Amino acid sequence: MKILFVADVFGVPGRRAVEEQLPGLREQLEADLCVVNGENAADGAGITPRIAARLLAAGADAITLGNHVWRRPEIGPYLAESERVVRPANVSAGSPGRGLTVVPGADGTPVAIINLLGQLFIHSAVGPFEVVDGLVDEARKRAQVVLVDFHAEATSEKVALARWLDGRVTAVIGTHTHVQTNDARVLPGGTATISDAGMTGPHDSVIGVQADLAIARMRTGMPVRFKPAEGGVRLEGVVIECAADGKAMSCEPVRVEA
Repeated sequence: MKILFVADVFGVPGRRAVEEQLPGLREQLEADLCVVNGENAADGAGITPRIAARLLAAGADAITLGNHVWRRPEIGPYLAESERVVRPANVSAGSPGRGLTVVPGADGTPVAIINLLGQLFIHSAVGPFEVVDGLVDEARKRAQVVLVDFHAEATSEKVALARWLDGRVTAVIGTHTHVQTNDARVLPGGTATISDAGMTGPHDSVIGVQADLAIARMRTGMPVRFKPAEGGVRLEGVVIECAADGKAMSCEPVRVEA
């Protein structure tokens, strides 16, 4: 099985890249399943039901989220009903939605998808290491192939979680920092990982934001309303190949100019 993971979709430029590039890319890579992180799809912060539907229509089999999950109030009822859009499992108890779902690949093979928030510099309601073992146990009862989207700030935390889960899940994919890292690999136990899969959106920017606005906030400390940039758009992510037992065989970064 081949799984294509599309990294953080940022604003209109990122959404356009997915809609224009994903169908052909899936065919080119012969991907059996596609997971898209839609954390920043709505103007750079959060996602709406309409945007989620568009990403799914473009070829995503499932959508993962992150720390901006609640930025759009209309997303709560949608997450309560959707089985293909998952929010971080370690947000506050009682939040709508699910942090684990199972979707079929092209040949019907079930794939479990887990979404988690990091704790370092993000301060999730519950630490990821407190809940991940139970989530993985539940996932493995339903699928041999298990993918974890770990939306976290610190590289150390991402590497630590991948090491902790090595041999128990197919992949631990780091998201959130929007800069694709040069460490895509398969760990000794058969778990594919990358510290950050990158960003699908405008790279002529400060991680998606118009550079002058980001710089103004950093230089002055004053509130500045961020806006998505427009230039240098590309789709980034990673493609993972795994065996029927869920063990990863390869993990390769993806970068496509849009």
